[in-house]
Amino acid sequence: MNKQRQTSNGVKRILIFSLAYHPYVGGAEIAIKEITDRLLASEYEFDMITLRFDKRLPALERMGNVNVHRIGFTANNVKVSDRRIPLRCRVSKILFPITAFFKARSLHQRHPYSIIWAMMANQAGFGALLFKYAHPRIPYFLELQDGNSLEQVKSRQPFLRLIWGFYRRIYLKADIIKAISNFIADLAREIGFKGPVEIIPNAVDAAKFSARVSIEEQVELKARFGKKMDDVFLFTASRLVLSRGIEDIIRALKYLPANVKLLIAGIGEDQENLEKIAHDSGVAKRVLFVGHVSHERLPVYYQISDIFVRPSIIEGFGSSFVEAFAAGIPVIATPVGGIPDFLFDPERNPHSPATGLFCEVRNPESIARAVLRYMREPALVAEVVQNAKALAEKKYDWDIIARDMDEKVFNPLMNV
Repeated sequence: MNKQRQTSNGVKRILIFSLAYHPYVGGAEIAIKEITDRLLASEYEFDMITLRFDKRLPALERMGNVNVHRIGFTANNVKVSDRRIPLRCRVSKILFPITAFFKARSLHQRHPYSIIWAMMANQAGFGALLFKYAHPRIPYFLELQDGNSLEQVKSRQPFLRLIWGFYRRIYLKADIIKAISNFIADLAREIGFKGPVEIIPNAVDAAKFSARVSIEEQVELKARFGKKMDDVFLFTASRLVLSRGIEDIIRALKYLPANVKLLIAGIGEDQENLEKIAHDSGVAKRVLFVGHVSHERLPVYYQISDIFVRPSIIEGFGSSFVEAFAAGIPVIATPVGGIPDFLFDPERNPHSPATGLFCEVRNPESIARAVLRYMREPALVAEVVQNAKALAEKKYDWDIIARDMDEKVFNPLMNV
């Protein structure tokens, strides 16, 4: 191992560039925390540069094993959403590559870094790229979690077409790329990256989601939502944006018996649109918007539900599906992005143990057919639940992921 890349006490110092971090939580932010929490503090030190957004958040905070340095303009009670974020915070996102670079240079002068880690090929990736240009001998690894295709990325951010050559450098200058699914790894190759790509998925706390919640708590929550003995609850948990396909689940209800209802956990800018779709489809009374549900409270929602459904349009990985696996309820999903890495349909994947059913993208009737199949085939439900639970425990555990990050990413980078 290259001793020059370690601190005087032998610790690897890693600088993370990430546009957002706790309390703004998505799959990427959860992954950073779960991985860094599991790597020994005697071997690793982590600093992060991220946007502050809300003035109530401290500029510097220790969270788990990470020193979080928050920068940028702030506002009051900020909700991070492209459509709701205040103008000054949007400016901070635009300026992040430059402001993060200068912050990183200042931190590096005080305590030199062994590795730099960019979470996603966005403004955080640009910030890491600038730092890499200034310090070419420091290994840089890029983590990819976005399930958009290249054309979708370009259509969502048209300015990238103007700086495409520079944007590609976020990928091409990386010493290692980590992708959370085969689909995303293929995107890195499509852009032209020829270096090592490690496929290391996200994971879930399988023990937390598989642990049975008390009967009293389940009864209380069922009563709150008026669940009757013969009701079938479909459940989905995501930000309320149309790319998650929630509107297709709502429209599927009209093809299903009246005792099938939909429980939706999450908040987002498209809630009013979704409520209107439910009203126009004549199923408003069967759709229950429950608002934000903390990650700690999610297990009870899975356990009072009967089928987890998320017909995504795009999906880099989809931790919610694996949470449902661990919780022991059958899953319906679309074969997009990283989902085919772990969801095996008995017809589509006859040589793999079945872990769920696929529906078609933008096809409410196919969602309804999958729901009805589960309702009519209890033996299939039992088979799917058993296989999915075993897969979650065997492959999608954070301890395994942290070990793979240590062995497949950080240790090799120390020898670059």
